[in-house]
Parts: sequence; structure tokens; C-alpha cells
Amino acid sequence: MFLRRLRSASGRIRVTVFVCVVLICGSFASAAVIQMRLDRMHALSQAALFGQRRAQEMATELGASLDRYEAVGRAFASARAGAETSAALSEAGGAPLRNIAVFDQNGRIESEMKGVPASLLPLPAGVLARDRSLVVPAGDGRMLAILFHVRGRIVAVQIDSAALLAQAGMQDGLLSTASGRVIALGTEWTAAPAPAALALDRATAASRVVDLAGGARLVSLRQVGRWPLVAASSVRVEEALGAWYGALPLYLFFILGPAFAGAALAVLFVRVFERQGKVAAAIKALRSKRPDEARLLVRLADAERRTAEAERAKSRFVAQVSHELRTPLNAIIGFSEVIEGGVFGAPGHPKYVEYARDIGMAGRELHAKIGSVLEFAALDSHADGMRPGDQLRIVDAVRVARAAAGERAGAARARGLKLVVSLPEAASARAEPAALARVIAHLLDNALAYTPGGGVVRLEMRADARDIVIRVRDTGPGFTKRESADAGQPFQRFARPGAPGGMGVGLAIAMGLARRMAGTLSLSSVPGQGTVAELRLAAAAP
Repeated sequence: MFLRRLRSASGRIRVTVFVCVVLICGSFASAAVIQMRLDRMHALSQAALFGQRRAQEMATELGASLDRYEAVGRAFASARAGAETSAALSEAGGAPLRNIAVFDQNGRIESEMKGVPASLLPLPAGVLARDRSLVVPAGDGRMLAILFHVRGRIVAVQIDSAALLAQAGMQDGLLSTASGRVIALGTEWTAAPAPAALALDRATAASRVVDLAGGARLVSLRQVGRWPLVAASSVRVEEALGAWYGALPLYLFFILGPAFAGAALAVLFVRVFERQGKVAAAIKALRSKRPDEARLLVRLADAERRTAEAERAKSRFVAQVSHELRTPLNAIIGFSEVIEGGVFGAPGHPKYVEYARDIGMAGRELHAKIGSVLEFAALDSHADGMRPGDQLRIVDAVRVARAAAGERAGAARARGLKLVVSLPEAASARAEPAALARVIAHLLDNALAYTPGGGVVRLEMRADARDIVIRVRDTGPGFTKRESADAGQPFQRFARPGAPGGMGVGLAIAMGLARRMAGTLSLSSVPGQGTVAELRLAAAAP
């Protein structure tokens, strides 16, 4: 059952490729996430190791300081009370030392160095009950006191906790009791953590992440020698993970890179597989046909192939023959003009000048017809590689139309026609300048060729926010209903009395160029009343 489902799923190429890409990208993403977590844990462990070293250094220095203050307290308890003794011991204790007091076993004060330590009274019960040392914070929260027994008496040494921390270089550290009660904070702390986060219980060292209002901190705890105190160094978690944050773009690349590469390869594979699948299906369908149907399909495919090859051969033939004909024609036209103009002397007979003029005129007409055929062949086969809408830009249609009309003003006068131009001041269209000029030229040439003497040819233009409409009207014989259906087809000629012959490709070229500019060219005609050719293009802001 599983193999059957797997075989059916493999036939669905897109589903199979999509599932494979999802699985591959999911595997990369899972590996990246696991590696990210491992690297984060490694970065925190490295920061904790450094913090433990720092906490050990601070604990050692604090333990030595407290031992020194204990020694000063023992010296005060053993010496004879006096101003000189107090001054000497105060100078030995330094700035953190605030006061020393001696009590009896019942907690009554016997002597003090600077005054009665009211913040310590009454003494904690623990120090009265047993012979052990204690560290207690003073009531004002700015000092701590160490209490110990000396020869049946209790000595209390009061120390400025802030000065003690500064002496140990603990700007980022803190000092607390073993139960987690904060005694002193470094200057980098904005709030005191909860006691549970600082309690050591039975351990002598630990590292923990503590969440505070100003951001999480990694705290490394260490017991201060033989004293019931805990020294802690700290660092912001975001600082400890600075290198890890810097590697995040690499993790994203590790996740997204294979995803994009897999998607691109999936698209390529799907296209190849589908193409191969279509070929295989066609071959399978062809094999399943009866012999006579198969032969018909083979003949049809062969006919399509031959048609395509014939079309390409026709385009190559037209282009090559037109080029081969143009070259000698240029020479014929040039030599006829030389003979007609008498460049190297007068001809022997006046008829030679007339013949040379006729030869030149016939050569120019043939040259123009060959040019039209070549233009139509190039347009029909897309030889220039352009498609509808390619390379369009903003064109001043008025300027192009006026230039085309000016070039044909002389021909209109020679045929006894009136060429009327009615154009706005400005009209911008999205078109190709050369193609637009060719379309207007073909329309004007057709109108002038088929309008009898004394007629009128009008070139008009209308512009609005959306369209530019160019019309060419004539007063010629027009088209019949049957001729209107064939107008614009290549090599369609309509005989008219007195009209010069043509190749019948002018309108076909104009319509092809109009389509290439994403426009339309339409014809409307009434027999005996003339024809209107209308070119419509998209308007553009000037």
C-alpha cells in the first residue's frame, strides 16, 4: 500500500518537488536552530566561566579585607582604651572602617572606638548563643558589621560597604549574605535582585541568569572565604552574547540560502520534468494510436515542420534577393543621373537624355518597391526582434505628422491635389518615432495615389487624456464592401483608373507597425465618396 502511494505521488512532479524542498529546507533550518542554541549556551558558559574567575578574585580580596578588619578589632579589644589607640587603629583600618565596639557575653557595651553603635543594638541572638562569627547589615543599609568572640567578649567592627566594594573593584558586583540578603550593590546595578537569586545554600559557587527591570544579567556567585558572605560579579546578558548576536546573519544565510537555491532548482526541475513528461505522454499516445492515425499525426508534424522551415526560408530569400537587387539598382540609378546631367559632356543625341531620365525614374520606382517588400518581410518575421509595446517612448506626434506632410506637399501639387493639414499645437503619444513616421507616410502615399486630380487629402489629429487619433481622409473612389474586407492584406491591389501601380503592401506595413506600437489602424470607406484611415495610439504626458 505504501509503495503504491509513493509511486502515485512520484507521478505528481510539482507535489513531489515541493515536498522535497520543504523537507530539505526544514532540515537546514532545524540544524541551524540547534546550532544557534548550542552556540548561545556556549557563549553563556564562557561568560559564566569568566564571571567565576572574577568573583573568585573579588571574594579573595574581600576575605582578606575582612580578615584584616578582624585583626584590627582584636587589637582594639586587647589594647588599653585610649584616644591614641583609637586613632592608630582607625588609621590602620582605612576609609571603610567606621567604628569598633566591645561587648560582654550579655551584650552590654564595654568600650567603643568612636561612639555607641546604636544600629547594632540589640546584638543578634546568634552571636550571643554560640562562639561563631557573623556578618550583619547595619540598620541604615549603608554599612555592615562583622561580629566575633575574643576571650569571652564580643567584638563588632562596622565597615562602610560601599567603600569596601570600591576597594575591591566591584562596580559590577554585589555583596550579600549566604541567604541572599543584599548588603551592598556596585554602581552598575539599577535594582537589587531577589534573595532567592543570590542564595548559595550549601554550594560555594554558582552562576545564574537574573531577570531585572533594566535587562537580564548573568551573575556569578562565590563564597567569601570563611565568612558567611557571598561576592558576586555580573555582566549584561546582551553583552555576553555580543559575538553570538553578530553571527545571527550567518545563521539566517544558512537557513534562507538553501531555501532560495532549492526553490530555484525546484522551478527548473519542474519545467524539465514537465517537458519530458509531455514528450513521454505524446510518445505514449502516439504508440497507442492505430497505424493509420499514427501516420496522419506524423504527416501533420512533418507538415508543420516544413511550414516553419519554408517560412524561415522565405524570409531569408526575400531579404537576400532584395539586397542583391538593390545593389545593381543603385548603380543603374546613379549612371542614369550622370548621363542625364551630362557630367562628362553632352550626349550625342537628345533622346539619350530622355532615356536616361526614364531609366532613372523606373529604377527609383523599382528600388522603392523592393524596399517595401523588404520592410514587409522584416516586419512579418520580426527580424528586428521587437514585439508589440517594446521600446516605446514619448513622441511629439504633431512634429512627426507635420514633417511627413511637408515631404509630400510637392507630390500633391504635382498631381493637382490639395493637401490640408489640421493639427493641434502639441500632442504627445507613446510610440516609436520612426515607425510613426512610416505609418503616416504610407497612409498619405495611398491617399495621394488613389485620389483623382482636383481632390482633397486631409491630415487631421485629435488628442485627449487617453488617446491620440490621427486621420487621413481623401476624396477618392473609396472601397467596395468586398474590397474593404481585403484591405490591409499583403499584396492586395485594387485597380483604379489613373492610379499608379503598387506592390499592395503599404497598408499591410502600416497596420503591422501600428500593432508594434500597441495601437490600432482602421479603415472606413464609402464607394465614390472617399476613405478614412484612422490611427489610434496611447496618449502620454509631454
